[in-house]
Amino acid sequence: MGQKVNPIGFRLAVNKDWRSKWFAPESQYAGFLHDDIRVRNFLKKKLQQAAISKIVIERAWNSVRVTLHTSRPGLVIGRKGSEIEKMTAEISGMCSGAQVKIDIYEIKQPELDAQLVAETVATQLERRIAFRRAMKRVLQTAMDFGADGIRIRCAGRLQGSDIARAEWYREGKVPLQSLRAPIEYGFAEAQTVWGTIGVKCWINRREDAQPTARAGRDRRDRGDRGDRRRDNNGPGHSAAPAPGGASH
Repeated sequence: MGQKVNPIGFRLAVNKDWRSKWFAPESQYAGFLHDDIRVRNFLKKKLQQAAISKIVIERAWNSVRVTLHTSRPGLVIGRKGSEIEKMTAEISGMCSGAQVKIDIYEIKQPELDAQLVAETVATQLERRIAFRRAMKRVLQTAMDFGADGIRIRCAGRLQGSDIARAEWYREGKVPLQSLRAPIEYGFAEAQTVWGTIGVKCWINRREDAQPTARAGRDRRDRGDRGDRRRDNNGPGHSAAPAPGGASH
């Protein structure tokens, strides 16, 4: 059996953050959890065409803050903010009348967002576009936009075949075992006439050129070690005699 782990949960303590941020006593935990699931399902269904990548839910006392990460903020806001007001009222009803605030975060490069890429491929599969063409197209697009690597995998009755199978393509570097690598992960399902096809996507986004604090410390440590090596061979220290040399 394959040993599989969710790439986001695997990196929570390193460079990923939780999608739900709140604390609750044991008596309220289950209720809040199911409220979050209802809110996510409602928003995913209502904003199906708005390219929603991530939904972050935060709670504080009797208030709920929902942050929508989307590449099409205009569809979410609606004309004169009408859609936001309707969603706020409906989410408040799901959360037992809590005060709800909806924030919108725009994704500048949807071509490098793994969730949106997976949903794009799933949409094309539902339109009966050849799965190889759809996969290779998003591969090339992501690399053109500066990704270090991308891997995409489709599994199911591809092209209506009688036997389900999985096919995947990869380009560039996708180090799934390196926790510090900036891996983005996305999953989507395509509901085709032959059945459900699952689409998984991993994108290795290019790290910033700015040196991190850790890199600065490593550089200083290497410099200190070099200074100590030079000091050990400097004046006041006798160098080891060369092999085979005469001793005086």
